[in-house]
Amino acid sequence: MNEEYYLVAGDDKKGPYTLDELMDMDIDIHTEIITPLSDKPQYASELPELNDYFEAQGIYFPTEDNLAPFGKRIAAFLIDYFGIYIIVSNIATRTGWVALPTDYRIGMPVPNSMLVLTISFLTTFLVYNTICEATGLKGSLGKRMFKLSVVDIDGKGLSLPRAFLRNLGVTLSITIWVPFLSVYFSEHRQAWYDSLAKTYIITTP
Repeated sequence: MNEEYYLVAGDDKKGPYTLDELMDMDIDIHTEIITPLSDKPQYASELPELNDYFEAQGIYFPTEDNLAPFGKRIAAFLIDYFGIYIIVSNIATRTGWVALPTDYRIGMPVPNSMLVLTISFLTTFLVYNTICEATGLKGSLGKRMFKLSVVDIDGKGLSLPRAFLRNLGVTLSITIWVPFLSVYFSEHRQAWYDSLAKTYIITTP
């Protein structure tokens, strides 16, 4: 088959190029390309033959093959959850910022100190995950331990607003203890906050 690719920019059409020549150019995911199989321009991100090119740049498109399994997601979440809780509670109690009651029993009114600790923990959890996902890490330390990354549909890391929106949903889910339930009802293994923020969790090499 004749391997001819053309670059399209507006009404201009440049080429033909071989696939190797194409990958030597400075193309990005939004570069429009006409392939040997179609006369209709497609974005470079839509061409499977360019996956290796983009993966070499650290861009991994979400696919059915690399969507993160539930087990890894929950394991990463628990590592982050308990790690942050231990750190926050130790700092809060050792500095005297929060004094936890020693005689608290289930059924008693929740003391203000426990509410302060809970709010401090959730705020820290939100800020921590937002920053991690909006940087080159593309995920929390727990996620990186399991080689998980949070990306958008184009395989790129999240902007700060999108990372905040996603993790606001995570934090709200924690309060009712169902952070992952909606994953089971999603075609693309997205929790409800992933669908809202248009994000995906994928496994990377």
